[in-house]
Amino acid sequence: MKNFFFCARNLEDYLTPLLNGNEKSFVDVHDKNLMATDDVQKLFRSIITTHLEGLKYFDTPMSGAIETGLQDVKLDFNFGLRLEVPEGNWRVKIGDIDSGIIFFDKYISDVRLCSLEFYYIHWQVEIFRDDKKVFSHTLELDGKQVLINIPSLGMGDVISMLPYVEEFQRQRNCKVTLILPKYLREFAAYLYPNITQVDDVNYKSYAAYHLCMPINFLPVWSVDIRNYQLGRIAGVALGLNNIARKPNFEPTMPPAINEPYVCIAVQSSVTKKGWLYPNGWDIVVSYLKSLGYRVLCIDMLREFERDGIKIFMPKAAEDFTGNRPIMERANMLYYAEFFIGLSSGLAWLADSVNCPVVMISGFTQDWHEFYTPYRVANRLVCNGCFNDTRVNFVKEKCFHHKDTPRELECQKKISPRQVINAIENLITAEHLKPPVLGIKN
Repeated sequence: MKNFFFCARNLEDYLTPLLNGNEKSFVDVHDKNLMATDDVQKLFRSIITTHLEGLKYFDTPMSGAIETGLQDVKLDFNFGLRLEVPEGNWRVKIGDIDSGIIFFDKYISDVRLCSLEFYYIHWQVEIFRDDKKVFSHTLELDGKQVLINIPSLGMGDVISMLPYVEEFQRQRNCKVTLILPKYLREFAAYLYPNITQVDDVNYKSYAAYHLCMPINFLPVWSVDIRNYQLGRIAGVALGLNNIARKPNFEPTMPPAINEPYVCIAVQSSVTKKGWLYPNGWDIVVSYLKSLGYRVLCIDMLREFERDGIKIFMPKAAEDFTGNRPIMERANMLYYAEFFIGLSSGLAWLADSVNCPVVMISGFTQDWHEFYTPYRVANRLVCNGCFNDTRVNFVKEKCFHHKDTPRELECQKKISPRQVINAIENLITAEHLKPPVLGIKN
């Protein structure tokens, strides 16, 4: 039995960029003969191989969670929609019950039919044998077991998704089991004790949603993530229209430091996201210490190098780097006066425990991350390329100005004065009293 792939969206949405030669906007396929043909099955297999770890998702066993009553006909929603039919005169009709749009209506035989969508669609399936309807099923999650798989994404990506997992369980009245990167499991279990965590994908769930974060516009995802606020992307993928409530974090341990302190993190997943103003961090750390604050660097590493850029912990900061447990980091941020960092996972962790955040980021637009009134960017230079759908920020060091004096100016031209202004605004707005002025209210 062979796999036959289809997608819910109109194929022209995916084929047109390829046929126009703009393959980078879609998928890295360098076979020009493939890009010049309408061989959709080969194209889909290329997508899967490049972005979905080969064919393993689609070749896994069917769950049997949906009883079809038809011999050798199997249906599940564990990897998009999968439907197996044996040899025979079968017609399959698949659509979205809400919009009435039909995605697939063909005669097939001895095939496992696989959709590419890993996000929520209100599927409706009808099966005909010898042109007589013999089976119909509409996806309904009420009371069902549903798996949500969040693979090894960046910490900020995962933290942004968690409130929507809880909201999904509440709205759909289903029982969610959740797969998370191991380092975040304790934190998620503390904030969301009503969500069961599991170690690996099982095939017994009624439905499953795999929250990957592809940069390119792909059938596996409902939107281009560069056009959306990061905290809303999981909600869109899970079919939710509202903004999920941020949980209330309460500390699980007393403060390890009794003096007023500020946490900083100078690194991110890639060096080009760093604040690259020469000695900028040293200037800010010196300023903070002049206010009487202890300054704790909580990055995982003391130094990090990539793409010819080295990022070092500021010399005057206290070394709290290391691969520390997530709850230790969360508690440290909870008790901090505030956090200064980048568009990074630690910034999302700080926000999730209600620690005020000064975020230094010119490569994203102001709306991309969570809202903080202490956002710092220089919009007078080239900026925001991550949210430019013409650009693949992940693969290009600096799309617009590579190997010129303007390279990465979005991160280099943010001045220490701008950062210090944001800190001063935060101190005023949060009613803080730096140690040189007295004790915090």
